[in-house]
Amino acid sequence: MSPLEIDGSFGEGGGQLSRYAMALAAITGRPIILRNIRARRPRPGLMAQHLTAMRAVAEVCGGALEGAELGAAEVCFQPGRIRGGDYRFEVGTAGSIVLVLQALLPVVLHADGPCRLVVSGGTDVRMAPPVDYLRQVFLPWLARMGARVSIDSVRHGYYPRGGGEVSLTLMPCGPLSPLVAASPGALRSLRGVAHVSRLPRHIPERMAGAARASLAGFGPVEIDIQVLSEVEACGTGGAMVLVAETEHSLLGAAVVAERGVTAERLGEEAGRALRAELAAGAVLDIHAVDQLLIYAAQAWGDSSFTVREISLHARTVMWLIAQFLPVEFRVEAQGHLQRVEVVHGGDPRLPLRAGWATTRREAPPGRESPP
Repeated sequence: MSPLEIDGSFGEGGGQLSRYAMALAAITGRPIILRNIRARRPRPGLMAQHLTAMRAVAEVCGGALEGAELGAAEVCFQPGRIRGGDYRFEVGTAGSIVLVLQALLPVVLHADGPCRLVVSGGTDVRMAPPVDYLRQVFLPWLARMGARVSIDSVRHGYYPRGGGEVSLTLMPCGPLSPLVAASPGALRSLRGVAHVSRLPRHIPERMAGAARASLAGFGPVEIDIQVLSEVEACGTGGAMVLVAETEHSLLGAAVVAERGVTAERLGEEAGRALRAELAAGAVLDIHAVDQLLIYAAQAWGDSSFTVREISLHARTVMWLIAQFLPVEFRVEAQGHLQRVEVVHGGDPRLPLRAGWATTRREAPPGRESPP
């Protein structure tokens, strides 16, 4: 099979495109040549977290990866068989663990047996979802689609030291259920977590207070305040994740502590972001969309949902997925929202290499998403 050439400068042109290109190549068994990696960034080419993600995908599928080194602008990847087992990957810096998992999770769901993944690096760093967003928003969405992923343990790690670690266990699953929700439904709860390490307790308390003030009028906001011990965290830092649970949806917002930025400003920023999602009536928050599209594209059936805004990240992911899978993404305005449809072309089995597609079966009963 001839390699599929992917232009890493397309659209958003960042690391997400490269990570998902590797994942989609592994899932479909299609060799790729990835050029112009992160060409739109001030420091183009592969950085530590991107390199870790690529090597991790290559390892779990026994693939051949050529040209993958720090600063590289082009790599070639020939995927192999996706295998279960125990894997450990180290970013080696405070590079985001969650971004490495963005590349790994859609791949290991196709493994031939259970997987245990241990990834070390940064858990709460700028320009990436914090680990509590993964735990409280992203993984629950995957569970609603039928994926069985559990976080076994977390040690937080911050910029610049890193030193964090996340351990996950994934069980093999059948075809994913589509993500279908026309509206979020009634608000059930507002909650969150605000944590710091090697900083005084009043900092997460002030973050939480500002977040509650920004969400005034929506109801009580239960925020778990944590001052992490040396066993629970490496280095100095903090973060906050807010979650709105509705009848049919989970919406999230997150901030990471930064030197020189007040706790009040951080809390207000997170609260305003979640308030905007709630006020718009969206099913998915704007950050969840680009992370869930790759799963909706593999689901057994068409997905449809609403979002407040389609980011350039999401549009880039749509373009990339369509290079590998016979799916169409339809986006249309629906009042102040954008309605997204993920429509499968022809046979819903898709050209996936794992057992999901080998035998035509009825979609599993009782797996509609959200419930």
